[in-house]
Amino acid sequence: MPLKDAKIGILTQALHYGTACFGGIRANWDAEKQQFCIFRMKDHYRRQLDACKILNISLPYDENDMAEFTVETIRRAGFKENVYCRPLAYKSSEAIGVKLHGLEDDFFVIATTLGPYLGTGGIKCCTSSWRRVSDSQISPRGKITGIYVNSALAKTDANRAGFDEAIMLNENGHISEGTGENIFVVIKGQLITPPSYDSILLGITRDTVMQLAKNELGVETVERSIDRSELYVADEAFFTGTATNVAAISSVDHRNIGTGEMGPLTAKLQALFNQAALGRNPKYSEWYTFLKYD
Repeated sequence: MPLKDAKIGILTQALHYGTACFGGIRANWDAEKQQFCIFRMKDHYRRQLDACKILNISLPYDENDMAEFTVETIRRAGFKENVYCRPLAYKSSEAIGVKLHGLEDDFFVIATTLGPYLGTGGIKCCTSSWRRVSDSQISPRGKITGIYVNSALAKTDANRAGFDEAIMLNENGHISEGTGENIFVVIKGQLITPPSYDSILLGITRDTVMQLAKNELGVETVERSIDRSELYVADEAFFTGTATNVAAISSVDHRNIGTGEMGPLTAKLQALFNQAALGRNPKYSEWYTFLKYD
């Protein structure tokens, strides 16, 4: 249905308590071939269904059903530009009360457009005083809506201080991620990213970049804890995410990363990712769902 006709009651439990989980799926428009490449859609839905388990959300759909809904939503939207899909599974009962049990569950997906999330130039970052939530608080393994208040606090503080983005530390003081992106650094030729136990979201774009680095460039990714000061001496740093794609970080806490320009490994991975996201690397056909208008 048109967005203007889609309504949710003001007593919906998820609205009051953040008891929902979302996804972000890119349908990249290939003007040359006049088709969409929907990127790693079922992987996104498998992760969302895992988050549903954490929240006791039970849906009568699997990732194949959800993928079919998404394809049809994109088709009906009629865009001929990059599309951003937002699926949401949520506690839909109109009820006041803090709990996860004894409530109805529901699901929807929308298709809209989204410009460059962090701009197109080098990203100026600060490390945030807000700590990333841990698995013992709210699991960061899923995109649970309530978690993102934590990110919003860090993002607004960073923007008001003149930065483009915040980098969040975990409860042990190690680098975790941005407010909506995973992070990679290059130090003395090594590609490094925080591990799962440092309170990160296991990003689909993160995984894509790690596979491209290994398979296309012969570069293994080291997953280990990263200290804040290591950012200051890194040769390169970049964010990854569905909304962000691969985006170079130019500075952290007023210190240039390397030369302050995009580094060579970041540039190679960005180019490889951009080709893969359009479905133009046949080695990764399992990542692609193509859609042409009738």
